[in-house]
Amino acid sequence: MKQSKAEEKVISQETSKSLPQKEKQIATRVWSVAEPLCLDEGMELVFIEFRRESQGRVLRLYIDKQGGVTLDDCALISRQLGDILDVTLEDIGPYSLEVSSPGVNRPIGRPEDYNRFKGQQVHLKTRQPIDGRKNYRGVLRGIDESIVAVVCDNEEVHIPLEAISIARLVNFNGEN
Repeated sequence: MKQSKAEEKVISQETSKSLPQKEKQIATRVWSVAEPLCLDEGMELVFIEFRRESQGRVLRLYIDKQGGVTLDDCALISRQLGDILDVTLEDIGPYSLEVSSPGVNRPIGRPEDYNRFKGQQVHLKTRQPIDGRKNYRGVLRGIDESIVAVVCDNEEVHIPLEAISIARLVNFNGEN
């Protein structure tokens, strides 16, 4: 079965959290609806999280645009997407929808973003230890054939994309 572009993006990023299968399916459905909406409004859908938190299940979208996202941008996407999701996700139970800018610790979700943000400071966490460690902070060198390169402590480290559970830029303050 051929995957849609939305499925490829969400599955390739694994929504960054190794979500259970149902949450991945929901994130994929949301991505397929939210991305065209964001594009129509001149924004980029950066990342989606769907997870359980202390206050219940949270569906969190990170959006961005040239010059930065305003509160009005977040409210616009939240209102429009909320209405659409009320109809298309009626079977998932209660959740809170949050729409936010990516902030200075911008998540990296799509494989192409690893090349887009080459040269930036990054913090990666892996699902399992690689050479005895799970946390990597350093300068992002990019991605090639699903292998992410990062310079940590003056040494280039190569990490398989599928091993990364969380990837974020550190103190990022602008466009690339």
